[in-house]
Amino acid sequence: MSIQRLPAEWWRGGTSKGLFVLRDDLHADAAEGEALLLRAIGSPDPYGKQIDGLGGATSSTSKVVIVARSDRPDCDVEYRFGAVAIDRPVIDWSGNCGNLTTAVGPFALLAGLVPPQDGTTTVRLWQENLGKRILAHVPMRDGMPLETGEFTMDGVAFPGAEIVLEFLDPGGADGAMLPTGDVVDRLAVPDVGTLDATLISAGNPTVFIDAAALGLDGTELQPRINGDTALLARCEAIRAAGAVAMGLASDPASATRDRPATPKLSFVAPPRAFTASSGRFVPADAVDLVARILSMGALHHAYTGTGAVALSVAAALPGSVVQRAVRPGVTHVRVGHASGVMTVGAEVRQDGSLWLVDRSVMSRSARRLMGGTVFVPR
Repeated sequence: MSIQRLPAEWWRGGTSKGLFVLRDDLHADAAEGEALLLRAIGSPDPYGKQIDGLGGATSSTSKVVIVARSDRPDCDVEYRFGAVAIDRPVIDWSGNCGNLTTAVGPFALLAGLVPPQDGTTTVRLWQENLGKRILAHVPMRDGMPLETGEFTMDGVAFPGAEIVLEFLDPGGADGAMLPTGDVVDRLAVPDVGTLDATLISAGNPTVFIDAAALGLDGTELQPRINGDTALLARCEAIRAAGAVAMGLASDPASATRDRPATPKLSFVAPPRAFTASSGRFVPADAVDLVARILSMGALHHAYTGTGAVALSVAAALPGSVVQRAVRPGVTHVRVGHASGVMTVGAEVRQDGSLWLVDRSVMSRSARRLMGGTVFVPR
């Protein structure tokens, strides 16, 4: 058996970790390149552990990012994100990871794809999966991106350097963010029932529902959700139905089989006190709503970055499922998630019958964990 050597780096971005590679270092054949990445991560693994690969056997740690210099005049770097299924030979390239987006800027700077600037370097990103522009404002020192600092994130144990991300025009095709044209849809789900849902295409396509529709209160942690197979099956049925309604899949079965990463499913509820996964008590007056999000079939340990973009847009949209749950009168929303609290905001406007979003802004941190060579059996 021969071994292929793949230059790569392992990065934390926000509350996720993933394998970063330069496009020029991958096999030119797309199918062979994907097979190489699957094997590097350790998928498919019927045991669900990814022991024989780099993946961490969770949706937050089974990810890949392919980066290259961009030829676009309005961008410096382009990147492609893949959510790697753990137990199946599938990489879902349909969406983006807002958390790992945080690491693309510093990775590109360290790889020499972007010239550094004093103070802060703004790296103009082209997100290939979605065809969208993102600005990453990366703090610098001595020509290098800062990887330590005082910025803290709930869900990450150690402080880091704050990287501000601006998602420009993050809505769907032609800037539209409501695929069905409705702020609230009545979503009919076989074996579940009919429920209110806000279907948003911003950041990543996301299906928002009331936590009460699942018999939940929005303060649940991973063990409560991920240990309930019947509940997860209902969640997947809702997500798949939302994918069909959004025009992302022809039928629920293909949504489950071929598109496990998007749309995401998030459930929300009005602000209430809860205990985060760290054991910290979060009082009701510290949040403006509570929200949880599922990723690759399981409850996320915090809240996905692109889900936060969609949430910020939905919170600003009058009458949406999210807006109905948000504390009245707020513009920047403090979201209570499984690991604690984050703040999101978006600029939304109406143009005739269309609702449009100009930008969504959030802060994250990133750090290079390892760099070198991945050894992959052929």
